[in-house]
Amino acid sequence: MTKRNKIISFENIERILSKYRKQKKIIVQCHGVFDLLHIGHLKHFETAKKNGDILIVSITADKYIDKGFNRPFFKNQDRLEGLSSIANVDFVVLNHSKNAVNIINKIKPNIYCKGPDYKDQKKDITGEIKNELSAVRKNGGKVLITNDKTYSSSSILNEVSTTFNSEQKKFINKSKKEINFSKIENEVKKIHDLRVLVIGETIIDKYVFCDALGKSGKEPHLVLRNLYEETYLGGVIAIARNISSFCKKVKVISCLGKDKNLNLIKSKLSKNIFFNYLFKSNSPTIIKKRYIEAVSKNKVLGVYTLNDELINLKEEGKFKKMILNEIKNYDVVIVSDYGHGLITNNIAKLLCKHSKFLALNAQANAANIGYHTIQKYKNVDCVVMNEQELRHELRNKNEKIEILEKKLAKIINIKNLIVTRGSKGAFLYNSKNKNLFYSPAFATKVVDKVAAGDTMLSIISLLIKLKFNNLLSLFLGSLAGAISVEELSNKVPLNKVRLFKYMQHIIK
Repeated sequence: MTKRNKIISFENIERILSKYRKQKKIIVQCHGVFDLLHIGHLKHFETAKKNGDILIVSITADKYIDKGFNRPFFKNQDRLEGLSSIANVDFVVLNHSKNAVNIINKIKPNIYCKGPDYKDQKKDITGEIKNELSAVRKNGGKVLITNDKTYSSSSILNEVSTTFNSEQKKFINKSKKEINFSKIENEVKKIHDLRVLVIGETIIDKYVFCDALGKSGKEPHLVLRNLYEETYLGGVIAIARNISSFCKKVKVISCLGKDKNLNLIKSKLSKNIFFNYLFKSNSPTIIKKRYIEAVSKNKVLGVYTLNDELINLKEEGKFKKMILNEIKNYDVVIVSDYGHGLITNNIAKLLCKHSKFLALNAQANAANIGYHTIQKYKNVDCVVMNEQELRHELRNKNEKIEILEKKLAKIINIKNLIVTRGSKGAFLYNSKNKNLFYSPAFATKVVDKVAAGDTMLSIISLLIKLKFNNLLSLFLGSLAGAISVEELSNKVPLNKVRLFKYMQHIIK
C-alpha cells in the first residue's frame, strides 16, 4: 500500500475498515500528536501491530494541540505523511477534535494502545484519558498499556529546536529545579476553593474588521470598508471569565449604562460567575471600538464610548454598600481600575481597609493618562502593571526597572509588585523578603496585547495568595499573558488545563 493510500479521511473510516471486520481481523488503534517521530514511537507501533492485524493511527489536528508555543512543530500533512511511511502503520487519519472519543467511536478498535506514561491516570491534567478508555470499552474493545521505553517529543524539541532562545532555556532549566507536579496539582486544588471578588469597570470590546481601501480622493484621510464585527467582554468581566475555570465561585461588582448590553453580558457568563452592578447615571456601558485591517489584524483606529466622570455621591454610597455586603465573604479581592470614574478615592480606601487579600491593576490608558494614579491605594498584596505605567507613576524615564519597583513598593506598601515589559519579560519584586524574580517573555505570536495584563493578574494573584513559589507564580503568570496575546482581545478566556499543559510541555 502506498503512502498516499494509507492516509484516509474521517468520513471513510467505516467503509475502509468494514472489509477487515468481515475477515475477523483485529483492529488496533494508536492515538496522539506524534509531532516529532522518534524511536519510542517506532517501538510503540511495533508492539501495537504485534497485538493485532490492522494498525490505524489517529492524530490530533493542529488547532486542538495545547503543547506550548510554536507547537505542533510539524503541521497536519507533514505528520500524516511521516506516519504513513512507517511499515507497521496501515492507516493514518486526522482527528478534528480535542480528545479521541469521537475517533474511537468511529474506529471501534478491538485494541486501543497507549504507552506506559498513561498508566497513572492521576497525572492526566486534562481528565480526558478516562473518557477515551471508557469509549474503548463501550465499543467492546480492550485497552493495552505497553511497557516500551518512553521518550518525549517535547523534551527533544525543547532541547534542539529554535522554539526557545538561550535566555528562555536558562530560565526553564532553573524552573525545573523548583517544579514538583504533584505539589502543583495540590496547589491547583486549593485555588478551586478560593472565593474571589472582582471589582471594576465592565468594558465591551468591539472589533470592526475592515478592508483598507486607501486615501480619500478628496481629503487626506484613510478610507475603510466595514466587513464584519466581533464583540468580546472586557474589563472585569474578562478577569472573572479567566478565573472561572480555576475557582468554583467568582463574584463581580461593576457598573453599566442603562442600555441593552446587560443581556449580552449575562449570556456569556459561566454558571459560577455571579454579576452585581449599579447603573451609572448619564453613562453608557463602556464600549471600546477598534477598527482592524482584516488581513494583517493591525489596529487602524480606536473609538471609545464612555463617560469617565466620577460616579455621584448617591452612586458612590450605593457602590460602597454593595462592596461592604460582600467583601468579608471573599478570600481574594481583585480590582481592575481603568480610571473611568467608578472607583473614587473613598472606594479605594474602603477596598484597602476591608480586603483580606487585595490584588490590583490600575491601568493607564488613552482616556486617563496624566490623571489616573495608583497612589490612591495603600497596603496592597499584589499589583500588576507595565513598564510604561510604572515610569509614568514615578515620573521617571531613565532609572532601572528594579530600582523603580522598590521605590513604588515602598510608597504604597505593595507586598508583591509585578512589572511587565512586553518582549523583555517581567519582574516580580517581593518587598517582604527583598527578592527580585525575573521571567523572560514566552509569546511567539503576538496578535493583540489588550488583555495581557488582566490575564496575568487573574492567575498570579491567586497563586500569590496561596503563597506559591514566587518564581513559579511569575512563570505561570507570564505563560498566561503569552497565551492571551495569541488571540484578539478577550476572545478566549484563560483555561486552567491549557495553561498547565503549556507549562508541563515547556519544562520537559
